This record gives sequence, structure tokens and C-alpha cells, in this order.
Amino acid sequence: MKIEKVNENQIRCTLTKQDLADRQINLRELAYGSEKAKGLFHDMIQQANYEFGFDVSDNPLMVEAIPLSSESLVLLITKVEYPEELDTRFSQFTEAGDEELFSNMGAVGNVERKGADDILELFQKIREAKASPESENAQQTEAPEEVPEVPADLTKMFEFTTIDQVERLAHVLVNYYNGRNDLFKNEKKNRFYLVIHKDDHTPEEFNKVCNIICEYAQQKNYNPAVGAYFAEHGNKITGPQALQVFASL
Repeated sequence: MKIEKVNENQIRCTLTKQDLADRQINLRELAYGSEKAKGLFHDMIQQANYEFGFDVSDNPLMVEAIPLSSESLVLLITKVEYPEELDTRFSQFTEAGDEELFSNMGAVGNVERKGADDILELFQKIREAKASPESENAQQTEAPEEVPEVPADLTKMFEFTTIDQVERLAHVLVNYYNGRNDLFKNEKKNRFYLVIHKDDHTPEEFNKVCNIICEYAQQKNYNPAVGAYFAEHGNKITGPQALQVFASL
């Protein structure tokens, strides 16, 4: 078990299957909050308090789970300053087997990382639409209905509070993500915005990239109007290989 301090309000805990086995915790218990799982979280908080002064005595906590591989996952534990904002934002889920829970853990309890895991669902729908046969009862003489082509590329945008977060992320994704990406700065808000494209990556790869980025930044809604605004008003720092540039520093 590895614990790192992200900022004053958040820690990152990396767990492996062996860590859970050592504590005799299965993934269902972790997802649904058994007594053993609560004990694990308590130990994490105590260790973080001892190592980093991470005090949660006056704050409720939000726990986000992000799978890194079939053997490990990351728990992001965040102090919640305004808990009333979370009341209607949690997703509903049902019980599943251990392997399914481990592979889908990123969707359990995830609040801020909205949209990252919709990538696989979107591309699955595209595949199903293309593979779906015509209705057996359809008249052959009828002109086929034109279906608008879904773009093969996807674009996502993430907000960073510091440039150091961008640099740390760049080193994590080096040799893994090679799509187009641009970095902008909003001078008024003093925030940095990374716009990334799926390009030649598979949906699964791009989904994982987005999950990893969400450890360092908050995903924001992106559409062509936002892109046009940044192109005209944004202070572009570097691109279209921003992460690759920072990874070389």
C-alpha cells in the first residue's frame, strides 16, 4: 500500500490485489464498505495524518476508485468542503463479482471524474450500431435511411490548478499517450487547461488516459464552441504535443 499527498485536501492511495488479500478483503467488501474495508480506510487516514498532517476530523470524505490495471487501483480520498453539493451526484450501482468490480471500480463512488468512463460506452454503441442488421421485414425497395457518421476522434478537456501538476502528469503518461494535446492558460482564473484527442489510441487506451489525468485535474465539458474560444482568447502555452514537451523537461 502506497500513500501520497496530492494537496492539502487530497491523498492518493495505491492498492494491489495482494494488499487486499493480506487484509482478507475482497473487492465487494471494499466497494460496499464492510467493517474490514472501514478498517483499511481508517489505517490509510491515520498513516496520511502521521506522514503528511492530513487531518480529516472536521470534514466528510469522498473516496474515488480508479483502476490502473487488473492488479492495482488507486483510491483518491478528498476532504469535502461543501457536502450538500454531493447529495444528488452519486451514481447507482448493483452488486457484482470481484473481477467485474475490479475492472469497473472507476465508476464506484466517482463524483468529479464525470465523463471519463463514457468513452467505452460511446464506442460500444457505435460498434453495435454498425453491426446491427437491417430489419428482416424491411422492404428492399425502400431507400436506406442515412445515419450520421459518428466521429472516430474524441476530445476531452481538463483543468489544472498549477503547472507542476501538468509536468507530473506528463512524466506519468510518457511513452503511453501520443495523441494531439494543447495546453492553455486562463489568466483571469489562473488555471491551466489541457485539451487532448483520442487520435490513434483505442477507446480502452483513451479511457485509461482520461482516468489517469483525473488524478491530477478536473474534467470540464468540451465542445467546438469551447475550442473556438480557446483558439481566439486562450493563452496557448504549447501544443500540439504539450505533454510530450513537458515530459522532456
